[in-house]
Amino acid sequence: MRLHELWEYRELIWVLAGRDVSVRYKQTIFGAAWAVVQPVALMVVFSVFFHRWAGIPSEGVPYPIFNYAAMLPWQYFSSALSNSTGGLLRNAHVFTKVYFPRLIIPVSSVLPPLVDLAIALLVLLLMMEFYDILPTWRLVVIPVLILITLINALGLGIWFSALSVEYRDLSYIFPFIMQFMMFASPIVYSSKMVPWKWQFLYSLNPLVGIIDGFRWSLFGHYGVPFNEMCIAFGIGIVLLVTGIIYFQRVERTFADVV
Repeated sequence: MRLHELWEYRELIWVLAGRDVSVRYKQTIFGAAWAVVQPVALMVVFSVFFHRWAGIPSEGVPYPIFNYAAMLPWQYFSSALSNSTGGLLRNAHVFTKVYFPRLIIPVSSVLPPLVDLAIALLVLLLMMEFYDILPTWRLVVIPVLILITLINALGLGIWFSALSVEYRDLSYIFPFIMQFMMFASPIVYSSKMVPWKWQFLYSLNPLVGIIDGFRWSLFGHYGVPFNEMCIAFGIGIVLLVTGIIYFQRVERTFADVV
């Protein structure tokens, strides 16, 4: 499979992404409101357990909005990664009968969660209004951070989707991986709480630069986390390039294995 085929089949990417969006909200009572139910529920739980009871600081920002701002990129990342990881197995009945570039499946899988992210971001702006936090010009960085998040989710998703076809154990391990990544990322706490000597190693988690970037663009209490954002972008590119190479190497066996 050559990458130019993705462009030739670009309409199929939008068809598959649109199908996933419609299936997600079809025959639901609350519809798009489900996009904010989970991050809001987690925000309430984290605010009670980690801030009120454990006393974790929030950099001078009200903890609910401090936590919710981190939940947005995390929620998109976890949803996009989950969708792309299981995409090949869910669509095995399609690609075993009809030819199209198999890479289209993980690519189209990372697009539907963008709808949830957009809805949740609007709720965040309303929360900022409630807490009298005025947006600034730094909001223009948000699309860049979303792109970095997408690249990382897609790169890792391509890896996991290819591996999950041959190694079904990944579907059992995946929830533990996501739980570990969640608490290894500065969602319920500030990255400033990590000791200085571990900061570089900690920043190798691309979500650190992404989440710190989100909080800076929204609240701006500290300097721009430029280094961490560059690391996140670099890791995303490495994951994407190596993931595509591995995917192309093993995709000829997908139809036989599934």
